[in-house]
Amino acid sequence: MFDYETLKLFWWVLIGVLLIGFAVTDGFDMGIGALLPWIAKTDSERRVLINTVGPHWDGNQVWFITAGGALFAAWPLVYAIAFSSLYWALLLVLFALFFRPVGFEYRSKIENPMWRSFWDWGLFAGGAVPSLVFGVAFGNIFQGIPFEINELMQSSYHGSFWQLLNPFALLCGIISLSMLMMHGGLYAALRTEGSIHLRAKQAAQIAAGIAFVSFILAGFWVSTLNGYVLSPNFVPGAVQTPGSIEVIRETGAWFNLYDQQPLMWLLPAVTCALLGLLIFLSKSKASGWAFLCSSVAIAGIIMTAGFSLFPFVLPSSASPADSLTLWNAVSSEKTLGLMLVAAFIFVPIILCYTLWGYFKLWGKVTAEAIEQHPTGHY
Repeated sequence: MFDYETLKLFWWVLIGVLLIGFAVTDGFDMGIGALLPWIAKTDSERRVLINTVGPHWDGNQVWFITAGGALFAAWPLVYAIAFSSLYWALLLVLFALFFRPVGFEYRSKIENPMWRSFWDWGLFAGGAVPSLVFGVAFGNIFQGIPFEINELMQSSYHGSFWQLLNPFALLCGIISLSMLMMHGGLYAALRTEGSIHLRAKQAAQIAAGIAFVSFILAGFWVSTLNGYVLSPNFVPGAVQTPGSIEVIRETGAWFNLYDQQPLMWLLPAVTCALLGLLIFLSKSKASGWAFLCSSVAIAGIIMTAGFSLFPFVLPSSASPADSLTLWNAVSSEKTLGLMLVAAFIFVPIILCYTLWGYFKLWGKVTAEAIEQHPTGHY
């Protein structure tokens, strides 16, 4: 089996993979929810749009649940401190997500305009609010979360919900929201036809342009932030606990890994190129290739952020020495090893049944088919 340090790295990579899986799969149905009031003008069009993701949205959320469970098991300190420090923000996400299952299941059961309009806006909130808040959370991680850990390993948070809504974090929220709306628009373009197909492509192009500009702007902004770097005396193999490490804060430190490995600059560069390319592809009939570019671009954005933060997972602005890294915030070697075996078994199963579900239920969703079932389907 792998040694402890290798297991720590494996789980850093695996949690990143799960987050990318969630963003690429659940991301497009959240994006469609956020686009619902804007690209579907009639009740029939809204039903068409909802039915493109209706059979899959709950299966997609398995990636979200798996990522949360992996975070709890592999990085229990990160889970505990993040969920307590970002409590109100995550509670807002939870309340917004409540609209999704009820909205998908009950929205079309009653032919009442007010009833359906209410759930349309509920699905919009269930897609747009989490997409925005996830980006805001990442933006705050780059700036450091104001928490401390005492000698009893009890954490205390010194911020507020409104402090989370700072300019840089909101910019990251715009990146997250726009990239998922882009993804959702391209998926809708793949599954629909006619006027809704054209509006979905136009929305995806606008969202991709916003994501492109915001991503570049955020990169320049990060270069001016006080980043975190471990002391040169740090030894990864040594026993590490929060408070026992020496952390240095300096401007531009989040780009240290890129400066040490210049080839890594290809990652954000290729991501920007893909965002530009998919705009061109979406204007043609290559919607499938545009959607593929969107998926890879989303992975590139998340990987760019992850490599910038490496090896920090939850840096502390109140007490930098209490910052949580992939070295000092993990479970025991035995726990990581057993979980890795489970991951090698179950993650491919999840991937296979997800692909099988899309294969069996793929095809264009048309208004004619929807109108045959006015209160059925979604």
